[in-house]
Amino acid sequence: MNERVREILSWYAGNSPGVLTNLARMMNHGTLAGTGKMVILPVDQGFEHGAARSFGMNPGGYDPRYHFELALAAGCNAYAAPLGFLEAGAADYAGQVPLILKLNNSDSLVSLEEPCSAITGSVQDALNLGCVGIGYTIYPSSGQRNLMYEEFREIAAEAKSVGLAVVLWSYPRGSQLSKKGETGIDVIAYAAQIAAQLGAHVIKVKLPSDHIEQDAARKVYEANNIPISTLSERVSHVVQSCFNGRRIVIFSGGAKKDSDEAVFDEARAIQKGGGFGSIIGRNSFQRQRDDSLKFLNTIMKIYSGEMQ
Repeated sequence: MNERVREILSWYAGNSPGVLTNLARMMNHGTLAGTGKMVILPVDQGFEHGAARSFGMNPGGYDPRYHFELALAAGCNAYAAPLGFLEAGAADYAGQVPLILKLNNSDSLVSLEEPCSAITGSVQDALNLGCVGIGYTIYPSSGQRNLMYEEFREIAAEAKSVGLAVVLWSYPRGSQLSKKGETGIDVIAYAAQIAAQLGAHVIKVKLPSDHIEQDAARKVYEANNIPISTLSERVSHVVQSCFNGRRIVIFSGGAKKDSDEAVFDEARAIQKGGGFGSIIGRNSFQRQRDDSLKFLNTIMKIYSGEMQ
């Protein structure tokens, strides 16, 4: 246990030894162990987008075991997935990689004006699978937000009571928000603050653009000269919005990009802005295994400071 990990754990002093142990298990695992940085492999896209859209470009991904092996070979801090994928491999890879059970999911077979994911797993499922934590998605700005916040409060309380870490995907979405607004800096920073206030240990948000959605927020940003012109400045502001950096904030990799260098530049901005890392799914598993390992290795070198 080095001083950086001890420092981060001290921010969660109100939590049980079990929660702190599981946070430490993630931070002390894999290539970035002990650095305070994280790269997590999330594979919930089969549920969210369908098997062909998720794995057709790399058929190995149809097999749940592929993702356990990828997370292990790449040295990821943890692997997150819905119930089915974890049940299909957790016994074979028991104790080899920290697992996060995604407890709610949605599908793209219907488009909801006010999005809300369904509960698809339980805290008991996470315990049975040997997970270090649970994951949950909220959609701030959705008309269903009250339901999601209240469900999350109950699930998070149960998870914490048995020593599991809580990872919260906070993705603004809903009829009152423009498409550009979903990743606007004011909205992303607000969504991160909501996640922190709801009691999440690890907060996952999308990378913010320089768009400002809310007129009331624009006045504050302009009057106080809050720096948001570069991606690293925006990352820094999001981290600041999470209790002045006293919560772990990681950023989504999003859809697979045409240029690897674009993803590497994002990682550099996250590193420079004081972000804690990335949760990278499609940009990882939607490429051939050797290419994926090379790609993830570069991301981790950036976060470790080995590569600029």
